[in-house]
Amino acid sequence: MFVISNLSKFNLNKSVSKRLISTRAMFSSKSDFKVFATQPIPTEAELILKSNNIELIINQKTPLDRRDLLEKVKGIDGLFCTLNEKIDNQVIEACGPNLKVIGTCSVGYDHINLDECRKRNIQVGYTPGVLTDASAELAVGLLLNTSRRISEAIAAAKSGEWADWKIMWMCGRGLAGSNVGIFGLGRIGLAVANRLKNFQVNKIIYHNRKPSEEASKHGYEYVDLDTLLENSDFLIVACSATKETEKFFNTEKFKKMKPSSIFVNISRGSVVNQKDLCSALKDGLIAAAGLDVTTPEPLPLDHELFKLKNCYITPHICSAEVNTRVKMAVITASNIVNAFHKKPLLHQID
Repeated sequence: MFVISNLSKFNLNKSVSKRLISTRAMFSSKSDFKVFATQPIPTEAELILKSNNIELIINQKTPLDRRDLLEKVKGIDGLFCTLNEKIDNQVIEACGPNLKVIGTCSVGYDHINLDECRKRNIQVGYTPGVLTDASAELAVGLLLNTSRRISEAIAAAKSGEWADWKIMWMCGRGLAGSNVGIFGLGRIGLAVANRLKNFQVNKIIYHNRKPSEEASKHGYEYVDLDTLLENSDFLIVACSATKETEKFFNTEKFKKMKPSSIFVNISRGSVVNQKDLCSALKDGLIAAAGLDVTTPEPLPLDHELFKLKNCYITPHICSAEVNTRVKMAVITASNIVNAFHKKPLLHQID
């Protein structure tokens, strides 16, 4: 039996594949469990599952049609899913009584009906922690792109708009001497702050439910919400998506921000009232916005946000770094395997 209890022993490179392949020979050809993966997964994760006598069925056509999902999950023991799929009562019921574990290749899990899983004693695994660095890097990149108008300038160069040098052409706003605000200074928010402090910012302020001891060690200042909104030149949202934060950033909040401020969201699209954000950008309540998350995803091409020159949108790529995505898939596969063998999941949602 090949069960992972400590991910740190794997470098997640070619040596991992060799190690897992050699492990496969220890098992018989008979499959003990059936797992359905909603999309193709990295080889490292695939080998972990197959090395544990698991019949792995991988959906190759994406996006996965809802009707196909309901048909293909019938009779499975485990489900390897992503944020794309809504795992509600209907899907769980379609899986049948053998379903023991759902492994989502994500940090978020609001797409899964946890109450129904608890009723049926179905374990749910997820992938926290592993994407902290990748998410923080993307947040900084998105902030710089938005503040310095990088993608806009690239488009201008390609379109022939680049002509003689003009004093104020393509001018953005720099980080040096600014106040950076972070709403939700958890693991990712702290990693963002640690990177941005090297840009010679004036100070980093944040708002959480309560002050963070770790933040204090770095000299980051805890402030109330109004102070955060009123004093931030750059405001980065890195909070969790909860009922309390749903559409939290609305016209009321944007009115309290500086007209020159830049708003960046790497949390979830649900924390922003997008209609209000559109108005705030059009009316000059804030200067610009950078979004890696929207509601819905993908955002329709005719959405008003895409029409605004001061709104920069990336397609939810916070964790889109090669090693990070492989680690996420390996953790997901390991969570599923451990559940089958009655071992603790690497990361389980209670």
